[in-house]
Amino acid sequence: MAKQKVAMLTAGGLAPCLSSAVGGLIERYSDVAPEIELIAYRSGYQGVLLGDKIEISQDMREKAYLLHRYGGSPIGNSRVKLTNTADCVKRGLVKEGDNPLQVAADRLAADGITILHTIGGDDTNTTAADLAAYLGANGYDLTVVGLPKTVDNDVVPIRQSLGAWTAAEVGAHFFDHVSNEQSAAPRTFVIHEVMGRHCGWLTAATARAYIQKTKDNEYVEGFMMNTSMKNIDGIYLPEMAFDLEQEAARLKDVMDKRGFVTLFVSEGAGLETIVAEREAAGEAVPRDAFGHVKLDTINVGGWFQKQFAALIGADRSMVQKSGYFARSAPANADDLRLIQGMVDLAVESALNKVSGVTGHDEDQNGKLRTIEFPRIKGGKHFDLNAKWFAEVMDHIGQPFQAA
Repeated sequence: MAKQKVAMLTAGGLAPCLSSAVGGLIERYSDVAPEIELIAYRSGYQGVLLGDKIEISQDMREKAYLLHRYGGSPIGNSRVKLTNTADCVKRGLVKEGDNPLQVAADRLAADGITILHTIGGDDTNTTAADLAAYLGANGYDLTVVGLPKTVDNDVVPIRQSLGAWTAAEVGAHFFDHVSNEQSAAPRTFVIHEVMGRHCGWLTAATARAYIQKTKDNEYVEGFMMNTSMKNIDGIYLPEMAFDLEQEAARLKDVMDKRGFVTLFVSEGAGLETIVAEREAAGEAVPRDAFGHVKLDTINVGGWFQKQFAALIGADRSMVQKSGYFARSAPANADDLRLIQGMVDLAVESALNKVSGVTGHDEDQNGKLRTIEFPRIKGGKHFDLNAKWFAEVMDHIGQPFQAA
C-alpha cells in the first residue's frame, strides 16, 4: 500500500470552527493512523500555489487539543479561486501563462499528498472539487474531503454548517452591550448589521439568541433600563420584502412612543437595490475572485440608516456590525460537538478514499454522510417558514412577507 500523507487547509472568511477543526483532524489522525505524516498549507490555496506549508510536528500533535480554545485559523486563510487564472497572475501566485490548477496539482504531487482536507464554504469546497477532478483527469490519485464552514449556514444540501451556531450566540452577546446605547441620547436609532450575503439565517438566529439571552432579565421599575430597551423593532433579511414607507410609519410610531428604535439587518438585505443604484450612478462595485460583491464596500446598514433615520425622526443614529467579532470567536459547545462528528467522518472517509464534503444531508433526512462534490452549492436561502423564526417575528410584532 502506498504511503499516505495528509494535507489540510482553511480558506474563505473566518468562522468559529476553523481552529477546532484543524485541531480535531490532527487529534483524530494521531489516534487512528499515527504513522501518517501531516502538513498544512498556509493561507489556504495560496499556500498550495506558493509551496508554503507547515509541517505538523510531534509536539504540535500532542498540543493540538489547545486549538479548540481559540478562534481564527491556526494555519491562515485566503480567498483564491484556482480557475480564475487572471486573478492568480495579478496577485503574483502564478506566472503568466501558468494554469493555477496545474501548479496546485504539481505542488500536491511533489509534496506526496494523498489526502487533502479543505475547511471552508461552498467556494472552498467547489474549488477543491475542481482540483480533484483535474488531478483525476491527469492520472493523479487524490482523495479530497471537505468540512463545511460558514457563519451564513447557506451551503446546499447541508443542514448545519460549522461555526454558525457560535456566530449567532456571540453576535447576540455583542448586541446585548450595544443595545445600551439607546440610553445615550433621546430618539436614538440603532442598526445591528449581521453577516449574510444571500441568506438571512445568521441574522434571524442572532435575533433569536438575543431574545433568549435578554428575555429573563430583571430590571428596577421606574428606570429607563427596562424590557423595552432590549426590544428588536425590525428584522430585514435578503429573503424578505418590505414597503419602505409602511415600515417607516410603523417605526416612527415606535420611536414616538418609546424614544428609540432597534433593527437587525442582514448585510445582504436590499443588496441588489443598492448595487443597482451605485452602478446606475456610474460607480464600479468591487468584486472578489469569485465574482461576489465585496460586502464591506457596500455598507448595507448605512443604506438602511440613510433611508429610515429622517423618516422616523431619529435625532441620533448608528450602525454597529457584529460580523468580525462573531466570526473570530472560538467554537461553542454545540459547534464543538458538530465539529467532532464531522471530523471523525472526514478522516474515516479519507482513509477509505471517499471524496466529498461531510455534513447532515438534507436530501437524505439529515443523515451525516460524505456528500458528493457536484451536489455542493452556495446561496441556500433561509426558510422563512421555520417555526422558530415565526416565533421571533411574533415576539417583535413585525409583519413580513417573502421577497
